[in-house]
Amino acid sequence: MSVMPAAFLDRDRAYSLLRDLVISGEFAPDEPLSERSLSSRLALGRTPIREALKALAKDGLLTIHPMRGTFLRQMSFDDLREIHELRLALEGMAAYLAATRGPTEPLRQCAGELRSIQSCENLDVEEAQQVGWAFHDELFRATGNGRLAQSYDNLRAQSGLALQKMRQYSVERTRQAVSEHLDIYAAIEAHDPDAAQQRMWRHLSSAFEARLTALGAIRTQYPGQGDHHA
Repeated sequence: MSVMPAAFLDRDRAYSLLRDLVISGEFAPDEPLSERSLSSRLALGRTPIREALKALAKDGLLTIHPMRGTFLRQMSFDDLREIHELRLALEGMAAYLAATRGPTEPLRQCAGELRSIQSCENLDVEEAQQVGWAFHDELFRATGNGRLAQSYDNLRAQSGLALQKMRQYSVERTRQAVSEHLDIYAAIEAHDPDAAQQRMWRHLSSAFEARLTALGAIRTQYPGQGDHHA
């Protein structure tokens, strides 16, 4: 049986420890922290710390400033929760308004692509995520409400990790997300605003739980209204 080299074990341990500290909010926003201080704090060499920081930056959890030898925390668990609540409000309203107007041609095209993806035996996670994001974009355009669409664009531009595509998504979760998008579309096509809104809330809550699980955060129930947190 092959044994994983110690260097890989140290790097993975450093990643796990740092990720938990970042998500817990223990590092304050814009707090500069150096590899040297973290190496001492976690009793690990600077090389595994450096590799873990690079991985965390790729995941969107940190912003690195190489010339200064420091990094800044970008997202905490509370940040993710607040952005999730904003998405529930914005996208729930978008689904409601789109259903009152009916689907646009671009939204129909997205639904057609999602059906094709759903029928594939070998689902492409990257392709499904791209079409899924396009569906959300077209949903806001279908509302005919420019201010609502701008609010969503602003949230995506400012939110970092919380609205990035997830490399960690499994095929099973991706299939579920595709099905959820199609359920939302069916309610829009049926001109059923309440169903569209409820299905959007359920989709976003499922996606949020999957994101937290992938990040290793503790799953928590969040207060809200309606049945979208069930």
